[in-house]
Amino acid sequence: SSDVCSSDLTGRLDADSEGLLVLTSHGPLQARLSQPRWAHWRTYHVQVEGEAQEPQLAQLRQGVTIQNQQTRAARVRRLHEVSWEPRVPPIRSRLSIPTSWLELSLREGRNRQIRRMTAAVGLPTVRLIRVSMDLNDGGPPLGLSGLNPGDWRPVDAEEQRRLERLLRQPRTAIN
Repeated sequence: SSDVCSSDLTGRLDADSEGLLVLTSHGPLQARLSQPRWAHWRTYHVQVEGEAQEPQLAQLRQGVTIQNQQTRAARVRRLHEVSWEPRVPPIRSRLSIPTSWLELSLREGRNRQIRRMTAAVGLPTVRLIRVSMDLNDGGPPLGLSGLNPGDWRPVDAEEQRRLERLLRQPRTAIN
């Protein structure tokens, strides 16, 4: 059985991050969703210090070097409006430094990767929220729609069918 949760303390999100988790006791499903070789797009809303400029976004799109390794190309765009309530308590407060929000999607998930990527282009991360995970099956991504922070729900019947189909796909990874 699987559940879709909005949380900030468990799963493969660090304690300073929040958002979508898919909790399951099914080992093969957990591996399929979390191992980078399957290249599931994960989308985040990222609040960064400073006003993000197009050259910085272009660097993120191309991939940047962190920990002596090049990241895969990312999808990134500036968000001009977000509906997120302030985090209580905030991870950090920046009273005199402007911030901006990005929507950033990755197909890999190295330790603190987004924080390292944004810092590498001069935009340190202030807040990080995972908003969706694409199952790469042509259907809509799993997401936070209808959930408040701390809420959870079981996957619906269609999501369960999609997760079961995912496990029946050939065991070849996406490069």
